[in-house]
Amino acid sequence: MPSHLSADRPAPQPPERDAVDALINRTRRLRGDVDAVRRDAVLIDEEDHEMRWQRALCDLAVHHLDDLGAQLGQLREGLAPGTPEQPTGTSTQDVAEETFDEPRPGSLVGRVGSAEWNLLTDEVTWSEELFQIFGRSPDAGPLSLDDLPSMLLSEDQPLLTALVTDCLVDGKPIDGEFRILRTDGRMRTLHMMGEPVLDADGCTASMWAVLRDVSELRRSQQVVRTTHDSLRRRQHMARTEHRMAVELQEAVLPPWRGSLRLPSQGAGALDIAAHYLPSESSALIGGDWYDALELPDGRTVLTVGDLTGHGIQATSAMAMLLGALRGMAVAGIEPGALMGHLNQLLESSVQPALGSAVCCRFDPATGTLAWSQAGHPAPLLFRNGEGRPLPPPDGVLLGAAAGIAYEQDEVHLLPGDVLILHTDGLNRHSDRGAGPDALLALAPHFAQARTAQECVRTVVAEFGGTERLDDACVLIARIGA
Repeated sequence: MPSHLSADRPAPQPPERDAVDALINRTRRLRGDVDAVRRDAVLIDEEDHEMRWQRALCDLAVHHLDDLGAQLGQLREGLAPGTPEQPTGTSTQDVAEETFDEPRPGSLVGRVGSAEWNLLTDEVTWSEELFQIFGRSPDAGPLSLDDLPSMLLSEDQPLLTALVTDCLVDGKPIDGEFRILRTDGRMRTLHMMGEPVLDADGCTASMWAVLRDVSELRRSQQVVRTTHDSLRRRQHMARTEHRMAVELQEAVLPPWRGSLRLPSQGAGALDIAAHYLPSESSALIGGDWYDALELPDGRTVLTVGDLTGHGIQATSAMAMLLGALRGMAVAGIEPGALMGHLNQLLESSVQPALGSAVCCRFDPATGTLAWSQAGHPAPLLFRNGEGRPLPPPDGVLLGAAAGIAYEQDEVHLLPGDVLILHTDGLNRHSDRGAGPDALLALAPHFAQARTAQECVRTVVAEFGGTERLDDACVLIARIGA
């Protein structure tokens, strides 16, 4: 039913039919493009909150376009009675298979109906679509303005009463939403727009309104809000966990920066420097550690390691393991036996995990390095401009099995030697199987370096800008004279 601004004002001229057909064709094409994007946003992982939100946005966009198309189809049908003409370039089969004249299953528009309540004659006129929206038989007749609120939920009835009163008394247009409960028990959300129809004297003669079923639209919008809120909460939790992991890692790893000399006095001391390199995604804070500790007897313990996983769980497990390692090293436990105790600790932990580690104990009086490893890359020894990995003693990953014995080996170090301990995350994406070759290629640079810190700078220059799947750390010790 056309909008009556007033009884004595001529109705506006309807749009040209060709223009409406062009809009329908453009809407169909745009709908197809959006649907293609929606198919690309296939939800594979239910835990991917960002993908769920993107999928919901695509669904909502498709629903909006279906809604627009259905309304344009109704507009086109109202331009000329009888069978509507086909849009240019559209076959009869296309119109039969894809038309906006009838509501689609799942379309937002559902039905759009109109009504007019004549205040002078008490006559009420409803369109056929409005009867379908309310689930009411035309034989039962339309509802008067007095009876209409009985279909609404009780909490929405005052809103409708206020809207109608403002329209009839003050001449205000109606624009509001309310929920109805149909006779079949289904609840629907309706958007009502209307205005008073004035007689020649400027008095309200009737009230005209269009009611649109927006139930599916509101549900789609709710899905978008819910998935977006879920994504925001997930991102907030991730940022909080990342901050906690960083703070715990900074609290546990050695506080010294730059070079460290151990022991602080005496000949044969180690010049030590270390560096932590984050992964390409700074959110992935893992369980990598490095440490250098002077023992009461003047010897020095060097260690690096890596636990599986990321986040606060991996960082807290690393803190537990590193604390235990420090305590056992100070107690004088040999590196091989120490690895066995760490394995037992990790294997019996409430939150089981796997880890790799290397533990070295250097005696500056004899120049002897005793070391053991648990599924970890062997230390690299650089001497006279050449480098090589130390032959590793037997040792499996920490936490892999109970009752494992870890072997221990010894090597004699000379003044000027450079010893590098590192985690396997140091390698590039494409160099996961390359082992220590990239580090060994830096031997000429290490031979020219005067301090361990210079050696670390060389490693960072080589690997600092590398895209890594995992975080990494490197510890370098240079044997003094």
